[in-house]
Amino acid sequence: MTVTIAPACPQDVAQLRQLYFDVYGHGYPVALGSDPEEMRRLIADPHTHWLTARQDSGRLAGSVAVQTDAGSRIGKLVGLAVHPEQRGGGLAGRLTAAVCADAFAGGALDSVYATVRVVTPGPQQVFVRNGFRALGLLPNAVEVAGCESLALFARHADGVLARRETVGAVPGALLPLLEAARRSTGLDHGRPRAAVAPARPAGRSAPVTAPMELIAAPGFVRRRFLELFPDPGARFFPLHLPNAVLTPPDGAFEAYADLDPVAASCSLVAVHPSPAAVAGALEPLMAAVTRAGADYVETLLPLADTAALDAFLAAGFIPSAVYPAMRRIGDRFHDYVVLSRTSRQIDFRATAAGPRLRPYLESYLTAWTSTYLTLPEVAP
Repeated sequence: MTVTIAPACPQDVAQLRQLYFDVYGHGYPVALGSDPEEMRRLIADPHTHWLTARQDSGRLAGSVAVQTDAGSRIGKLVGLAVHPEQRGGGLAGRLTAAVCADAFAGGALDSVYATVRVVTPGPQQVFVRNGFRALGLLPNAVEVAGCESLALFARHADGVLARRETVGAVPGALLPLLEAARRSTGLDHGRPRAAVAPARPAGRSAPVTAPMELIAAPGFVRRRFLELFPDPGARFFPLHLPNAVLTPPDGAFEAYADLDPVAASCSLVAVHPSPAAVAGALEPLMAAVTRAGADYVETLLPLADTAALDAFLAAGFIPSAVYPAMRRIGDRFHDYVVLSRTSRQIDFRATAAGPRLRPYLESYLTAWTSTYLTLPEVAP
């Protein structure tokens, strides 16, 4: 049966919703496949590349989209879905290849990333065959059919990876992740040495114990966010805008978050006055996010920003993924690290970790154990 791949149009919304329901049931956590208003907006958005696959009969057989962030030159592949009756024929790969070719064609993107379900190996194979590299594992990252872990994959435009800046030193806790990335992708991150941990900055001497205040007012939060971070470089977190802010009662810091209770996830986009200010405040912050419906929190930091990385590592975040050449500054590209924390018990028994993900699984388990299961020294 012939399948035609073409751009999505507003008239497809009803069939697209039915497609995502047929694939995911009621558990699909992305507005792209469930919210008609948002779907029509994205179809009309010039920064979104949305393709459908249609059978001769007119029935939709598949869908995929790449949402782009023009300012960061990064795209995110989302919504890859193939009707259960059409699986096994290579349609997922055809859709992925077509939407990436469309997204990269204009030269406006340096990379496209995707978060991939790992309950089966099939989705991982689709991305690997289309030039994506596995970059890490995000445990408990999303609520789909229960709590699921995701893998981070990315594909770069030609020539981008050859213009990466090297980093001389990183926190020692990151070295297993960088070695896992080298084993999985073959990319060298400059073989940095372990940096000496900085002294704890002066300030609060005791951990925060009072409940964290959470303000979920998207318009106000974004205005305040732009006032505090007028420089785009200081708010680099592609395709995420904060809709909530968390702050302790004494106002020592403001943590800006993209909170998604439907997916049960939260991205910490930026902290004012600095990431180090969250030191000692993890537990009430995690409690506030959990009350708001998110069991998973992540943040994104430059590989070269040792002070910020140390602050989040000290707060119990685990190195989960490394994104090479994520940010362009001038003619050079800089690597970034994803750090994550989950408040729900992690269960990897249903994780199909293929050869490209297994190094990251081992790295995560090592980091989690050293953070949360520190063994007492035994006297000789």
